[in-house]
Amino acid sequence: MPQRRSSITLSIEEHEKARLEQLALDFDQTWGDKPNVSKLLKAIARGKLRLAANHDWSRDRIDTLNKILNWLKDAGQICEALELAQLLLERSELSHPLREEIQRWVNRPNAPWRMDLERCIRLHRPFRLVYQDAADRLWNFTVRHAKIERHEDRQYLDCWCDEIDGNQDIEALQHNRSLRLDRIPNEAVIAPAEGQWQPELGHIQVEFHLRRGLALGYRTKTGADLINEWLPEPQIRRVVRRVHSTFWFFREVRRYGAECVIVSPEAVRDRFKQELLSMIEQY
Repeated sequence: MPQRRSSITLSIEEHEKARLEQLALDFDQTWGDKPNVSKLLKAIARGKLRLAANHDWSRDRIDTLNKILNWLKDAGQICEALELAQLLLERSELSHPLREEIQRWVNRPNAPWRMDLERCIRLHRPFRLVYQDAADRLWNFTVRHAKIERHEDRQYLDCWCDEIDGNQDIEALQHNRSLRLDRIPNEAVIAPAEGQWQPELGHIQVEFHLRRGLALGYRTKTGADLINEWLPEPQIRRVVRRVHSTFWFFREVRRYGAECVIVSPEAVRDRFKQELLSMIEQY
């Protein structure tokens, strides 16, 4: 005898039926080219499709996964990054700007210039590149020294460039640029440039003093701090550091608050003071 089948009756609104039919289409549960709700329910009952709570991922979880995505992208692990990007795009909790950012990268994930860039750095060969800033303006730079560094949660190309137009740093550091790698266009070409490779980035020596708890807990920044000494009178820690960018230096110092004082050079001290005054005016 043929196996007896049970049937159920669903008491649902018309819009709920439409939603079930759309889910059936989304998950390829169809009869011919039409959605089949019965087939959808069977797939759920047999474990072929799994139900999961939606709209419940916290902002912290989204932020953490996005940071991991950026690390994978920066490390050149494109396949892994694409998998994670697709997972995030499936979530409804993503903010609209973050969804657009991830989708743009998924649409064009490859960066063919990356290997050429790293080869020029390894061989100390000057090169030219095109860069797109946050305002979508294109810049052409001739690079004579470069290294890839992580600042906060992004990878940057810290480089010495011939061009100084638009650089707002102090005069001694105006040849230095810090370019976000993900803002170098995918279609960019790393072209060779004439001239010599610079031995290092431009730099200045900055002295700052740390007080109270920060003076006791401060750890030397390897490769940057030239002097790190404790002065018993007036109980401060004196640090002298090689600085390539006042932008990144100020971002660090602002975190230290009143427990850190920039001592010299005067140009750096005055610039930081002006930034603080500008912040105060906003309030």
